[in-house]
Amino acid sequence: MGERVGVTGWVGVLGPLVAWRPVARLVQKFGGTSVGDPERIRAVADHVARCRRRGDEIVLVVSAMGKETDELLRIAAEVSATRPGREMDMLITAGERKAIALVSMALADIGVPADSYTGSQAGFITDTNHTDAKILEVRADRIAETLASGRVAVVAGAQGVSTDRDVTFLGRGGSDTTAVALAKALGADACELYTDVSGVYTTDPRVVPAARKMSRISFDELLEMTATGCPKPAMRSVEYAHRHGVKLHVRSAFTWEPGTWVVEEDPDMEHAVVRAVTHDLSEAKITVTGVPDRPGVAARLFRALADRNVNVDMIVQNASALGVTDISFTVPHSDVATATDVVESLKDELGAGGVAADTAIARVSVIGAGMKTNPGIAASMFETLSNAGINIDMISTSAIRISCVVAEPQAEEAVAILHDAYGLDRTVG
Repeated sequence: MGERVGVTGWVGVLGPLVAWRPVARLVQKFGGTSVGDPERIRAVADHVARCRRRGDEIVLVVSAMGKETDELLRIAAEVSATRPGREMDMLITAGERKAIALVSMALADIGVPADSYTGSQAGFITDTNHTDAKILEVRADRIAETLASGRVAVVAGAQGVSTDRDVTFLGRGGSDTTAVALAKALGADACELYTDVSGVYTTDPRVVPAARKMSRISFDELLEMTATGCPKPAMRSVEYAHRHGVKLHVRSAFTWEPGTWVVEEDPDMEHAVVRAVTHDLSEAKITVTGVPDRPGVAARLFRALADRNVNVDMIVQNASALGVTDISFTVPHSDVATATDVVESLKDELGAGGVAADTAIARVSVIGAGMKTNPGIAASMFETLSNAGINIDMISTSAIRISCVVAEPQAEEAVAILHDAYGLDRTVG
């Protein structure tokens, strides 16, 4: 009665089958350069058509074309000094609405029936925080109905509707989170995040050409990578996928080759003690000098920073000498002015001597689940940097990560020598 395709799908030959199921239900996310011009949009449409021919059900999540979001932000800055959050969300989400309409048109031209949906139409309910909203609920009934009718659903990424019925934007990287959340809500077999690289690499291949693509990586390792400088996928999407058991596949929208699968920790991966080296140039160091060494001082300082929404990362307190100490911490470049202002306002209350900011720093990290059971990784990292004459300013660790703050001009050298020291150019994960 039909031709068997894959494991669960049937394609009718003599007529429609009564019980048809797709080979797979996939949520595929595209954005930026992946849909940056008409040629790329047509390439995405052709890819969807190929997936449909093999029997897959497809939901597309699409973010704005190319640098459109940056352009909208630039225009907003030129016309408004206040830029109210509600209106910024209305503006920024226009880029995704434009993209989903164009992708749906391209699909229609090649005979693939498709319907586009904004975030609110797709059932994304968020909190009321503008420019960085959080998903509260996904009511995906309309998307499920579209799939049941044999059509492709094309959903605008990084947006939803708040409990106050306003348009909201999920922030940078929010389209990845949209895709993962839809995959969870629809019970998809996998969520495929298409980018301009072919997967997750052992380090930035622009810095180290010998960097290798990993066929798989654990959620814990990828979370550490995204927290320490790996730009894709968005950290929030990896957290969501890990929490809800969504299978992730990071792959290229240009070569269509298999990419990197994100999996739960696998005992077979323990042979690779260090899996990746990352670097982050987006942070600055704030040092508060001459702080009295008494209970409550650090608590007062960091509570004040938290109340001003300053995102503090690494913290180091020097050993006390003559009853005073120095406290250093890192913050994003965007928070330097606020953090300095907070410390200056507390200086007299805390009895501190002064405050200094250093924006010319970088964080370099080595990451690997095998560190849990292999001593000596920190020592070898410090020795490697020392032998290259690279001074370490701050150190922080987790169970599977070691991070060092170094001078920004030495960051890429540090990445290259650590990548070589741990043999990451000679191993494939």
